[in-house]
Amino acid sequence: MDIISLPVEYDKKKIESRYRLVVIAAQRARELSLGSIPKIQTKAKKVTTTALLEAISGNIEFITGQDAIIAKERAEKINYKKLIEEKRKPIEDLSELEKDLKVYLHEKGATEKALEELFAESEESAEKEEE
Repeated sequence: MDIISLPVEYDKKKIESRYRLVVIAAQRARELSLGSIPKIQTKAKKVTTTALLEAISGNIEFITGQDAIIAKERAEKINYKKLIEEKRKPIEDLSELEKDLKVYLHEKGATEKALEELFAESEESAEKEEE
């Protein structure tokens, strides 16, 4: 496994300070932990290491300054719950699913009844032997 050496070498034309590098990597690590696909292939198992490697390699696009402030304000105005609800579509054709579930539940019920009968018979025979 690759080990990130300290101090980390990065392009100072794109990322002007270590603080900016940490912020970029932290935001990318959050995205990766929520299921985003990594932009580079690495042997690293931790999302923080992968995020830092992506930031160093320059595979992440980011904005700074006034553009970042405007983007943050726009993001705060978005109602994410409403967007998620709009994206969800009701399942229209439940008939196949219902049929499968009925068969499963029917089989499950039959199995449980058979087990109950089997144990009831074994309990009755055990009681007779005790007498």
